[in-house]
Amino acid sequence: MRPKINAITLAVEDLQRSKQFYGEGLGCTIEQDQPQYVSFSLGEGSSALSLYPRRALAHDAGVDAQGSGFAGVTFNYFAASNEAVDDLLAQAEKTGGAIVRPAQQAQWGGYFGYFADPDGYLWKVVAAEG
Repeated sequence: MRPKINAITLAVEDLQRSKQFYGEGLGCTIEQDQPQYVSFSLGEGSSALSLYPRRALAHDAGVDAQGSGFAGVTFNYFAASNEAVDDLLAQAEKTGGAIVRPAQQAQWGGYFGYFADPDGYLWKVVAAEG
């Protein structure tokens, strides 16, 4: 079996805050909006993104809800230009995210920066142009 990711589910502390960040803030289209679950379409060719309360998702998986530090995963968004990188980072910060690493030229010639969503999930925004 070759794995295929159909959806990514994030455990969040405040479902409404995260729904607002991804929906209104970043412009993701809501597909399902339930009291304990929100699903977004990220566009053709992308997996769906879902939000679930942290304790409920941990219970669903049968694990402890406590945890801290670097989760060992980042999400990547490939932007069309350096300006698009700057715009998305600014939009994320304006709507409740935090800039973790300001946009900068990469050693390999591209341009990138990182933001964290309200629950600390890291997003790398990168453009291949130099």
